[in-house]
Amino acid sequence: MTDSNVPLTEPGGLEPLTTARLRELWSQTYNREGKPDWSHIFPYYHPDIVFHDSIQRIEGIEAFRALCNRLTRRCEQLHMDILSTASEGNLIFFQWKMQMMFRRWPSSPIYGCSKLTLDGSGRIIEQRDYYDLWGDIFDGIPWFRRAYRWFMHRYFG
Repeated sequence: MTDSNVPLTEPGGLEPLTTARLRELWSQTYNREGKPDWSHIFPYYHPDIVFHDSIQRIEGIEAFRALCNRLTRRCEQLHMDILSTASEGNLIFFQWKMQMMFRRWPSSPIYGCSKLTLDGSGRIIEQRDYYDLWGDIFDGIPWFRRAYRWFMHRYFG
């Protein structure tokens, strides 16, 4: 199925979520000049959204909004670059680099990818994020980077 074949029959008249639309929306969400704002993409999420990543599993739009709000409170700034996108059927994949600035720590890039599953109406019913949180964060700590990478190589290949 091509991007243009993904339906969206949301009464609010939202445009279909294609890879091009995803790039446009997510580039408005994260910026270099302050806190992220997800308000324009929340309508694309189904009320029964299931979100999971390396750390947590969240069910329902209210829990997902709370997750986004916690991230906003923790970060001074958050920026995401979408590196690539692909879609097939009701799935959209995108690879990203997220740059987070916290109050007491230097900026930390995190590299990952997300898989979005769209329901029959074209809204996101499931989101799975894949990333190596600790590896990317520890790479930004000079005195710890070497020890962590040595440990990972020694014990995990």
